[in-house]
Amino acid sequence: MQSETKKISHIPNGFTAVTPYFQVADGERFLQFLKDAFGCDDPDVHREDGTIRHFAVKVYGAMIEGSQVALDGEYPPNTLAIHLYVKDSDEVYAKSIAAGGESIHEVADMPYGERSGAVKDPCGNHWYIATQKVDMYPEH
Repeated sequence: MQSETKKISHIPNGFTAVTPYFQVADGERFLQFLKDAFGCDDPDVHREDGTIRHFAVKVYGAMIEGSQVALDGEYPPNTLAIHLYVKDSDEVYAKSIAAGGESIHEVADMPYGERSGAVKDPCGNHWYIATQKVDMYPEH
């Protein structure tokens, strides 16, 4: 009998083709913020010499990845802006502030159909936390 070779997808299970990748100076602090602000499960973390070399974690159904970078290394920290849709933007915004985020702007009804606020996380990334209030893209 020949053994069947299982075909492996080019995209890992649970991921989509586009995956945000964070490079942060303090991986532990960043992952704690994600857990406290967004209720993430424990991330898949690979460490080397005590440093987080790679992590993957699901945020409201979407996978993100990243790593902790050496401040004097080849890959410096960078910052991203993420537009995060949630069921209750007021609640998630408040949790994000309590988790150590800094307000960029408080939650408000926006003229384009969502209620949103923005927070800068402890590593400098911007999170635009939104709840759609009208069908903003009915043709999609």
